[in-house]
Amino acid sequence: MDKIVAFSGTLREKGIPVSIRSTHAGKEVSKLIDEEDPLFKSALAAVYVKEQRQRESFNQVFDEFFEGVVADGEEEGDEGTSSKASDKNVWSKSSQKWVITNQEDDNSEVKAPEIHSSEFNYHPPLEDYKEETPSDSELLRRDINTLNSFEPELFLLCQKMGKKIALVRSRRQRQAKIMRPDVRRTIRKNLQNGGALIDLVKSKPRIKKNQHFFLNDVSGSCDWISNWFFCLLYAAQNSFRRVRVFDFDNRCVETTSAMAEPDMMEAFIKVRDILHKNLMVHGTSNMYQAFESFLGKAQLNRRSTLMILTDCRDWAGPKVDGIPQSAELVEKMSRKCRKVMILNPEERKKWDVVDSCVSHYRDAGAEIHEVRNLNQLALLVRDL
Repeated sequence: MDKIVAFSGTLREKGIPVSIRSTHAGKEVSKLIDEEDPLFKSALAAVYVKEQRQRESFNQVFDEFFEGVVADGEEEGDEGTSSKASDKNVWSKSSQKWVITNQEDDNSEVKAPEIHSSEFNYHPPLEDYKEETPSDSELLRRDINTLNSFEPELFLLCQKMGKKIALVRSRRQRQAKIMRPDVRRTIRKNLQNGGALIDLVKSKPRIKKNQHFFLNDVSGSCDWISNWFFCLLYAAQNSFRRVRVFDFDNRCVETTSAMAEPDMMEAFIKVRDILHKNLMVHGTSNMYQAFESFLGKAQLNRRSTLMILTDCRDWAGPKVDGIPQSAELVEKMSRKCRKVMILNPEERKKWDVVDSCVSHYRDAGAEIHEVRNLNQLALLVRDL
């Protein structure tokens, strides 16, 4: 048991998360399989390794801990330093002090080996090019501007977060469907029993007919975050009763049909195909035209919730006395909808700078939320 506990501690030092349950499971594995068995390593890996990228670190720790195997460079370095230390540093038991003796090295017989040009490698090893992959929690907290939009781990992470959002929302909906006792109907029904409560009558749950509209800015300044927003919505779509998704730059197009695809990557490809067919690739924002087109396609009412992902920079939209005309359309949508939320990926200090329309949209009745990381984005979608 002590050996497994020490092994778990070593794994934690190497950055592999190990819980008490994993340590207990490792102890049970050590009881069932002997350390000399070749399957012992695979069995422990099944307990401790939660992600494939942790396997290499696990193998290294296992070899050093159970088999005493050390990397060649470290082993040679340890032998060289230990031999030098044995020559120069001597521990005196009588004085309880280190006695350091300086010895002169005889370099007369030492000859440096010749190095041919063909043997010299001018390129660093591949390990130097490898960067350590950050954990999921670190990616969720990292600033959106520093994330790589082509990193496949981000799409998988968004899909995982979307499933968690769907789980939380479905749990909340189940709790809302738990019917509360209707006191008036219960007493009326049990009057024939002399007032003794025999049959409990519960109230019927209210049927919510909310409809959610998601409007994504796919212009050049917001295209990178709209991809992750779509991944979250795709994974969490089953928790919403009715969902319609639109993309816009200087025009607006509906992409709800892509949500019906069985695979997330197929849905993502279909969205890209729709945008290419409508010539919406790194376009310029004209929110007046886009919002006007959206109002013509969507039937908004007091049961509608509208969420807009945009940096509120109306580059090409018309303005009157410095006020963008798109703010009038935002006010119109705010009057029609139950709630209008704008998710802004820009820093708060950049709001209302140059052509930013944040204050105008806020005055029009929209709620403005700063979204600086994926975790904030997921929480806002979850609490709808």
